[in-house]
This record gives sequence, C-alpha cells and structure tokens, in this order.
Amino acid sequence: MRSLVALDMPAGTAFLQSMISAWEAGDAVLPLDPRLPAPARKALLERLRPGSIVDRAGDTTRLHDGIPVDSGDALVVATSGSTGDPKGVVLTHEAVRASALATSTRLGVDTHQDQWLACLPLAHVGGLSVLTRSIHTGTPIVIHDRFDPVRVEAAARAGATLVSLVPTALHRIHSDLFRSILLGGTVPPEGLPPNVVTTYGMTETGSGVVYDGLPLDGVQVKIGDGTTGSSGEVLLRGPMLLRCYRDGTDPRIGGGWLPTGDSGRLGSDGRLEVDGRMAEMIVTGGEKVWPAAVEAVLMRHRSVRDVAVSGRYDPEWGQRVVATIVPLDHDHPPRLDELVDIVRAELAPWAAPKQLDIVASLPRTSSGKIRRQALGDLRG
Repeated sequence: MRSLVALDMPAGTAFLQSMISAWEAGDAVLPLDPRLPAPARKALLERLRPGSIVDRAGDTTRLHDGIPVDSGDALVVATSGSTGDPKGVVLTHEAVRASALATSTRLGVDTHQDQWLACLPLAHVGGLSVLTRSIHTGTPIVIHDRFDPVRVEAAARAGATLVSLVPTALHRIHSDLFRSILLGGTVPPEGLPPNVVTTYGMTETGSGVVYDGLPLDGVQVKIGDGTTGSSGEVLLRGPMLLRCYRDGTDPRIGGGWLPTGDSGRLGSDGRLEVDGRMAEMIVTGGEKVWPAAVEAVLMRHRSVRDVAVSGRYDPEWGQRVVATIVPLDHDHPPRLDELVDIVRAELAPWAAPKQLDIVASLPRTSSGKIRRQALGDLRG
C-alpha cells in the first residue's frame, strides 16, 4: 500500500534524500513547515492524514490513521491558507516532471553550466519546485534552510545561477549576481531588472505556469468570458495541474480547465495580465477597485516601506478603501491626504483610500502573500 510520508525536517540535503527515498519506495511526500506552531501542525496532520512522519534525525514515526495515496502520486502540498484553511494539493510524478521540464526549457537551463539555489520554504510549492526541477533535469542544486541575503549572494558568487524568490526577498540582494531569478508569491513590483522573470501560478498548478505573461509549453490560458481584452476569471489547463485535493475533490471544470479565482485579461499579444483575487476586489459606491493597482501606486510614496490595501464595511459606500502602511520612519508617517493625491493622479478617484492605518508590519504568509483578512485585526 502506497503511503503519504510527511517530512518534518529543515530544508537541506537530508530533506532531498528523504524525498527521493520515499519516491523510490512508491510513496508520496508531504513537506511540513518546521516553523508551524504545535496547534497548526496538529491541525494540518489531522486534515491531510499522512501514514508516517520522518523527523530531522531521520527517525520514522508510523501513524495509525493515515490514508494511502494512489499509484503515481508524488506530492501532497498544503496551500498557503491565506484565504481559509489549507488544502492538500495532490501532484503526480507526471505533473511534477512536466512542470520541471517546461520551466527548464523556458529558462534555457544548461545542466553543465547552471546551478539552482533553493532558499524558500520547501513546504510551499514555490520552494519545493526548485528541488523537483533539479531531480528531473539533473541540474546541480544548493539548498539553504532559510532565506539569508548574505548566504544567497555567497551562493551566487560560488556558482549558483538560478533562484526562485518572492518580492520581499528580491529587494534584499544584488539581483545581477544570478543569470535568472523566478519571482512569484504576489503581484510583482515595478522596475524589475531584465534577469527577473515574473511567474504566475499556484499550488494547484505545481508552481508557476505563466512566465512574463506567456504560458509555458503545454499550458493553455483563457478568460472566463472568452473575449480578448475583457476581464474575467483566469482559467488554466496543462499537464502540470493537480490530480485532485487530498479529500478527493477535483476543482477542475469541463475540459480539464482550472478556475483560479483570479481576475485577468489577455492582451492582443496573448500575454496574461492579472488584476488580483476576485474575492479581494473592493466595491465602493458601486465602483470596482483592485488592491494591487492601488498598492503599486502607494509604494512609490517616499515615506512608504510596505503597504496593503483592503476594503472594509462602510454604511455609505458599501466598502471603503483602506491603506495599511508600514512607514519608513514611524515618527514621520505619510498623511492620508498625500496618499489620496497620488492615487487620484494615476487611478480613478474612487480608488483613493478613505482611511489610513499605520502599523509596524503586515501579516503575510511564508510565501509572501498578504493575509488581507487579518488587516482589520491590526488596528489600534
């Protein structure tokens, strides 16, 4: 009987070897985030029900209530849980291989010249897919147990040429040290260096499947309403998509298309432009506001270090636009009227924030995504 093996260990060579050993035994792997507090870890195990756990010492603990996996299953990866309880995404060996080969082809990876650096959490597909690319293509890899800008730059100087990062990490290194940087996790910032490749995807797609707006080989993209240039839900199809969730449900619809929950449009050149999560769209006074567009404008303010935009209930407008700001200097934060002016100068007037909250930090998932539902808890 094929089992789901949970790896409860830090990122490193031992993790990689344990994953390969589980695959050779016909089992699938569930990477656990070692940073999870005990209650969250317990809840995740109860939800995904692995058959065993391998700890950092390499010792295996058998679990009595594990659910087996199907033949061909390679990974069960927990979603980030930014909008609710995490789900277990089941990815087959065929899907993992398809993702690794498509990415390597698009980047022109040379197994004799290139080297991957893995420095993002392996419990999330953005970090884990760096390992699976190395396995399936034979590209050398260096694995760090966490992101550290000094160690990352040292790895690049020692020969690492390829890395996956999130925007918060990109800003902390000299990006020109790498041949190519895959950037995912959230809406990309403006003014990126030419060696940075923006990626769009999710756990259900086995990592990024659209690079710089163009789908990878074998990937198809369409918009829900089917009209070029019109906004609608982004739908994806390709060989690297999930088989199902751990509970057996399949989110795909007719024809194998995956509804992403994101709103976007296809340009005349076929490039995908993503507005944001449909559930995060703010409707204020009957007008639609996408948080990512407002955040991009506000980030250019001289006093803003970090920003998140969200909607809150308003008896007059239905929702009001709220800017939650981490200032560069907490003694001299930006004023609301300044933020209103710069948004009105570039976007529609109704996109301007009606409320400003100053905070010390923003709530984010470990993959860098803003947990917008938690923003209201930061007030006061």
